[in-house]
Amino acid sequence: MDKNIQNNTQNNQATLALGTEPVGKLLLQYAMPAIVAMTASSLYNIIDRAFIGQVVGAEAIAGLGITFPFMNLSAAFGAAVGVGASTCISVKLGQRDYATAERLLGNTVTLNLIVGAVFMAVCLLFLDPILRFFGASDVTLPYAREFMQVILLGNMITHMYFGMNAVLRAAGKPRHAMYATLFTVGMNILLVIAFVWWLRWGIRGAALATIASQSMALCWQLWLFSDKSELLHLKRGIYRLKRDLVKNIISIGISPFLMNLTSCVIVIFMNNQFVRYGGDMAVGAYSIANSVVMVFFMFVIGITQGMQPIVGYNYGAQRYDRMLKCLWLAIAAATTILAVGWLLAMLFPSQIARIFTTDDTLIRLSSRGIRVNMVVFFVVGSQAVITNFFQCIGKVKISIFLSLSRQLLMLLPMAIAFPMFWGLDGVWYSMPASDFASFAMTIPMLWWYLKKVKKLKG
Repeated sequence: MDKNIQNNTQNNQATLALGTEPVGKLLLQYAMPAIVAMTASSLYNIIDRAFIGQVVGAEAIAGLGITFPFMNLSAAFGAAVGVGASTCISVKLGQRDYATAERLLGNTVTLNLIVGAVFMAVCLLFLDPILRFFGASDVTLPYAREFMQVILLGNMITHMYFGMNAVLRAAGKPRHAMYATLFTVGMNILLVIAFVWWLRWGIRGAALATIASQSMALCWQLWLFSDKSELLHLKRGIYRLKRDLVKNIISIGISPFLMNLTSCVIVIFMNNQFVRYGGDMAVGAYSIANSVVMVFFMFVIGITQGMQPIVGYNYGAQRYDRMLKCLWLAIAAATTILAVGWLLAMLFPSQIARIFTTDDTLIRLSSRGIRVNMVVFFVVGSQAVITNFFQCIGKVKISIFLSLSRQLLMLLPMAIAFPMFWGLDGVWYSMPASDFASFAMTIPMLWWYLKKVKKLKG
């Protein structure tokens, strides 16, 4: 009993520190584990694709690129639950409503199981037609099918794993979330080496490695949440879905859901555009360029994950000065990191492309794609942070609008129009053009909200 009281006291102190500790220290404390975890995850993706490209072949890289919309679509449903629930939990902890925060945890588990099972069943039933719609050709379809069959069978595990990691961060345990991700990445790499390189199971082996490593990490997460001494823990009576809680989760989660959903739509469209103007190798180059972008953008995702509990808690506690200080620090960090990514992409595109393939044609296409795609990369970080900021404080409509601005309002029309003038290069040009246009749209929205906060502070 004494141990339980001591643990509860420590958990409460960790949560209350979100409103008392220096903001810079908190952001570093919460963002660094997420950054380490996200960076490790992105490095895994590079190693995964490098093994597939080097061992299986260039066509397999193109086939893997076809699966990006599927992964984005799955992430969209996972984010609707995981991000929505973690934000709601952060706000409730800021309000010291611990009972509701615990019920939110239980509803998160139930929603992840339901959403994951339905998504798996529907997609497996119509797998080939969906992949064809996503841009698969006769050459790339077998690779994409082999990969997605395994990923979809493990979809409930994936949803639960990411959902529990989001809740760990919201509950004041960013290091535990980092440990889960690092374990998953490390185990994934070992299993990819065993399955793809040693056993020669091809692209299916890469998918098996992903699901197996996530399963092991999920077991540890559930063990953590089964500890009754924790402020938030799994227990009877919290799993039955409550309409008001589900409504709050979805209302917050709709923004990242739509962002990932539009990413899915855009990647489908872009895959088809690349096939139309450049063939399967152009799709492979797009896959490689996206992988490079995500290496650096994972840093930004880590920063936004780190700021989420800090912003959510202080918004709930009406500590607006601390909330805004966290925002400015996050913008500065994200911009600096992506500026480094921009510099590397401008100077070493060919060397980066060679990590993924030895095919000269794919190297040439990827090198140009990396450089063009990242030409204004340094402005992307602030747009992502500001969009996430509005999500953290429950400004759903603004967050949704900003989430959609780059992809649907900007990228889609440009990706249609630009190739009419510049062919394959036009498809590439549309991406940096939309990045800059959406950045220009985000700044006035933030300025408007800052004026509103100034009035609230009196």
